[in-house]
Amino acid sequence: MPMPRWWGHVNKRMFNPRAITGGRWPVLIHIGRISGATYRTPLDAHPVDGGYLFVLVYGSHSDWVQNVLAAGGARLRVDGREVELTAPRLVGKEEAFQALPDEVARPPKLLRITEFLRMDLLTG
Repeated sequence: MPMPRWWGHVNKRMFNPRAITGGRWPVLIHIGRISGATYRTPLDAHPVDGGYLFVLVYGSHSDWVQNVLAAGGARLRVDGREVELTAPRLVGKEEAFQALPDEVARPPKLLRITEFLRMDLLTG
């Protein structure tokens, strides 16, 4: 796991609520796989051809990732609008870096991030 789990808990309780209410960060809206509750998680969402790519800073075992995979999709609030995302799948570093535009900074090697989540825009 790239970042320690305890830091994720701090982030979730202290910084995420501010990021969500601030409106500057993209917010992923997903359904809890066990609770059925609606959750909002601020994330870096990078537009790629036909969808979005998410850097898994805390790894693929994070609750939000598991929720999205179980549900088969989520909604993303970005730039004042909501888009529907589908077909979530884990992708490796090589595929992720190929999909990202050149101007998007890659995660520092120090973080050892090797997994990314890619989802497609639901059209029609």
